[in-house]
Order: sequence, then structure tokens, then C-alpha cells
Amino acid sequence: MDNWTQEVQNPMQVTRATDYAVRIMVELASLPPGDKVQLNELIESTGVRGSFLSKVVQRLVHAGMVSSHRGTRGGFSLRVPGEEITLLDVIEAIEGPTQMNLCLGNGPGCERKSWCGVYPIWQKAQSAFVQELAGVSIAHLAMESKVNLAKQQAAANRP
Repeated sequence: MDNWTQEVQNPMQVTRATDYAVRIMVELASLPPGDKVQLNELIESTGVRGSFLSKVVQRLVHAGMVSSHRGTRGGFSLRVPGEEITLLDVIEAIEGPTQMNLCLGNGPGCERKSWCGVYPIWQKAQSAFVQELAGVSIAHLAMESKVNLAKQQAAANRP
């Protein structure tokens, strides 16, 4: 299979690191305010390998979203309330600025955009995508996850 065929068949998706970062942030947002979770507990609750989890958490710490506490009572916690962190914030902390097409960037971009018929569609799609991701907080996602898990467990316990 040539490179072109491989590229065409790969769907547009977030990276594994971003998926894991979202899992980590949702888990941290589910904690009571001020609580910390230790690395081994975070590994178990998110299903992320320890070495990879550490790298992702470091990026979240660097982005100012997570606090790392050392020592026997150490662990990780949200640096700011989950209500103030959006899904877009987490994605961009790992991936960088969200940009659906090169022509939407701040650089010189494409010389065709002044007359290109597709450019306004890319702009609309980019705007809708960013608006959707920016419109949901990590705290909301944590709450939804708890509710959905409780429903799943209740359904599993029915005779």
C-alpha cells in the first residue's frame, strides 16, 4: 500500500495523547475540590500506561491545568476549577492551536483564499468545531461520565 492510500484511509482524529489527556482531566474533575489522586490510582482509573500517562500529565502541568504534588501525600489535582477548563483548552494544550486546514492559519497560508470557493466553508466548519469544543467544560464532562456510569451499573444489576 503506498503512502497516498494510507493517508486517505486514515480518519481525521485526535491523537492518543489528546484522548488520554481528556480522560485524565475528566478523572481529576470528578474529584472533590482540593483532593489529589496518586499516579497509580490515575493509571488504574484512566487505563493509560504509566510512562505515557506521566508524559501527558507533564504537558497538562506545563499548560497550567494540573498541579503536581510530591511526597507521600502527593498526587495530581486540577490547578483551576473544572468549570473553567473547556474541552478545547485540553485539546489545544496537547495538540496546539486547532486548525482544520492550512489556509486557516495566521501565516501566509494559501494564496488562493481570496478567491477560493471552499475557503468560507473551511472557516464556518472551523468556527463550529471550535465553538462546540469551547462550549463544554471538563467539569460537565465529569458529571456526565458519573451519570452514565451509574446508569450502566444500574442496568447491569437489573434481573
